[in-house]
Amino acid sequence: MAFENIKLEKRNQIAYVTIDRPKVLNALNMATMEELQQVFTELAADRDTRVVILTGGGEKSFVAGADINELARNNPVEAKAYTHRGQAVLDLIENLGKPVIACINGFALGGGCEIAMACTMRVASENAKLGQPEVKLGIIPGYGGTQRLPRLVGAGLAMQILLTGEMISAQEAHRIGLVNEVVPQDRLIPRAEEIAQKIMANAPLAVQYCMEAVNQGLNMTLEQGLFLEATLFSVCCATEDKKEGTTAFLEKRPAKFQAK
Repeated sequence: MAFENIKLEKRNQIAYVTIDRPKVLNALNMATMEELQQVFTELAADRDTRVVILTGGGEKSFVAGADINELARNNPVEAKAYTHRGQAVLDLIENLGKPVIACINGFALGGGCEIAMACTMRVASENAKLGQPEVKLGIIPGYGGTQRLPRLVGAGLAMQILLTGEMISAQEAHRIGLVNEVVPQDRLIPRAEEIAQKIMANAPLAVQYCMEAVNQGLNMTLEQGLFLEATLFSVCCATEDKKEGTTAFLEKRPAKFQAK
């Protein structure tokens, strides 16, 4: 499948998705969002892909935000549809069933920061800048920024970032828990690949169910979350991978998981 704004490569069970509009700092227009939806729908069904690495084309920007020219033309009805369509894409990324590692190379602002927050984890280059500057345009985040940001960093810090619209450095983002790690720019993809390899050494279904327990549990009471965890734990115990994993441990050999 050919894409105009997205590059997709697959190597060694890792899919590399690059938002590739470097001349506009990878700004998100609806065409790009539609292509992202197509790509991640394909990857969700691809049994050979175990981990996805998502980044932006060029060295200056992950995603610098929405395409303001497109956004400025939206009337209220179009804006509501625009937001719902974008939220659906980010929900797809968040609940893909396999880890998505955001490699934040440069600016991750507005919709770019929101896409990064929908990923399973975030690795940032030392020159990365993150923020939600929507209030400076007279709007609020529309792709989940008001919901995912406080879940990641807490309400007080989220309010400061959202209400000031100011950018924060990669180092500050790491300090408050918005990104997992900060690395030199030339280490960004290699570090994500190292994390991916560690994930892929584990049982695929266990990884999937662990992510489901976390993502769904965040929207539940503790009691409900514990019930979900127990349910998914019992499902794992019915898999061939559980039998292989425990047997391999007792036999002191590497496990050979089959996602069954």
